[in-house]
Amino acid sequence: MSHEPAVVPGEMLFELVPLPVTDIDRAKAFYGEQLGFEMDVDVTPVDGVRIVQFTPPGSYCSIKLSTGIPELEMPPGSLRGLHLIVSDIEATRDALIARGVDVKPVEEVRGVYFAYFTDPDGNTWTLQHLPWRK
Repeated sequence: MSHEPAVVPGEMLFELVPLPVTDIDRAKAFYGEQLGFEMDVDVTPVDGVRIVQFTPPGSYCSIKLSTGIPELEMPPGSLRGLHLIVSDIEATRDALIARGVDVKPVEEVRGVYFAYFTDPDGNTWTLQHLPWRK
C-alpha cells in the first residue's frame, strides 16, 4: 500500500524543497542522525552530480540536498523559516536537544507555539505546534 497521496486533476502537490548547503555529508548527518529525517535517496546519477533526499517523519514533503545542478544553486543558508508541524513541541524539542540540535526555548504567540533552530549552514527551521490541529 502506497503512502503517497493521489494526484487529482486540478491539484498541485508540493513535495520537494531544494535546500542549499555547503557540505552534503555534513548536512546528511544533521538531517538524518540529528533530526531523524528518513533518507530517501543518495545518488550520483552522473559525474559531478549528487542528490540526497530526506523526508521528515510523517511528511509528504521532502528536502533535497544537491551539487552539480545549476538550476538549484542558491547561497548556502539562504532558506528561512521552514516549518515542521508537531503534536508535542516540548517532547520534540527535548528529543532534538538530546541529539545535539540547538533548539531555542518554546515561545507562545496567540495560542500557537514555536521553537527555532538552524542547520549547520544557517538555514532556519521552526517547530510549530497548533493545539487545535489533531
